[in-house]
Amino acid sequence: MLYFFGLIILTLTTTSHKQINNANVSEQESGQKERFPMKNLSSKTIQSHSFIEGSIICPAKELQLKPTLIGGQCFRWKQLLDESGSGECVKWRGVFKHHIWTLSQSSDQLLYKVLLNCPPKISKGQETSLNPNSNSQVKDAEYFENLLKDYFRLNENLESLYSYWSAQDPNFEESATKFYGIRMLKQDPVENIFSFICSTNNNIPRITSMVEKLCIFYGDKLGKLDGVEYYDFPNVSALAEKGVENKLRKESFGYRAKYLHQSATKIVDNGGELWLEKLQSLPYLEAKQQLMTLPGIGAKVADCISLMSLNHLEAIPVDTHVFQISQRYLPHLKDCKNVNDKVYNEIVNYFQNLYGKYAGWAHSVLFCADLRQFQSSTDKARNRKSQKGVKKRKLK
Repeated sequence: MLYFFGLIILTLTTTSHKQINNANVSEQESGQKERFPMKNLSSKTIQSHSFIEGSIICPAKELQLKPTLIGGQCFRWKQLLDESGSGECVKWRGVFKHHIWTLSQSSDQLLYKVLLNCPPKISKGQETSLNPNSNSQVKDAEYFENLLKDYFRLNENLESLYSYWSAQDPNFEESATKFYGIRMLKQDPVENIFSFICSTNNNIPRITSMVEKLCIFYGDKLGKLDGVEYYDFPNVSALAEKGVENKLRKESFGYRAKYLHQSATKIVDNGGELWLEKLQSLPYLEAKQQLMTLPGIGAKVADCISLMSLNHLEAIPVDTHVFQISQRYLPHLKDCKNVNDKVYNEIVNYFQNLYGKYAGWAHSVLFCADLRQFQSSTDKARNRKSQKGVKKRKLK
């Protein structure tokens, strides 16, 4: 799932960076300056809203926003089109870590603007590393920079990961021509769990609509920008309240309404977000089994959650797309009509052995390459990168 360093205007920091030791991926020296430093920081007030703006040095081949943000990992990012009428996406707006973010990219920078809304209310006893008490945190530019770096896992050397995966698999090398810079987001487990309960037998546009409804009905209002109101993702206790299932059924959630409410109730009974924090410390298979005790969560959804919010980057969610991809690697699976437990585990084991400890991240690149929405839109991006001399990769 290059190291570029620079000065952070507010502070100059050095960190000991732990590089991936993934089979033949060599371990880099520690004690180097931080990757992707922030520059051109500013804090300003615009139309009665307070913002913090900044940028992080981040080459395009280290992060491609579109497939990362709308490639099926999360469902809260929207494209802001160019006002000139060109139809091109120039910015992205979404919500994470209780704030409204606006992101854009230049050839070598990730630019951001954050609305400084009031901190969310956190129930006593629920302050965890997943959801710390925001009132005790200093909301300066460095704080938001660290949130952004953590969200995109920017301290991971993506070029070395791509090089390793390409050496292991020529098919991956071809796919990465178009799908360079795809990062595995580090998401909030609560949002991730309930978003992927909505994902069962569903498509990305409809999942996005359902997740937005959850936020509007049960989340705190964060602010209004350009005429659009934005809401935080609800906490577990809000989704466990009486009447949630009936309301969601009326809003066309179908059978998922029951699973959402029952899972929220069980998480609260297990200890709420403190229980979710404990899952992060468990080995992958143990964490997966614990997740599968929640109503509406089977092997695939449990693997999605393990991969995207519990830091188990070896997890491989096997859905229809991944099953079709696996048939190119394992031709005998073409005779299989269904993905039973045996087939599921065979696919997972194959890709884990092929790609190593970050197999789930590698799988996400192949997954994006298989999505129709990216089949044509990435051709122009590939050509632009080719003209700039950036190494290209593509999937057939």
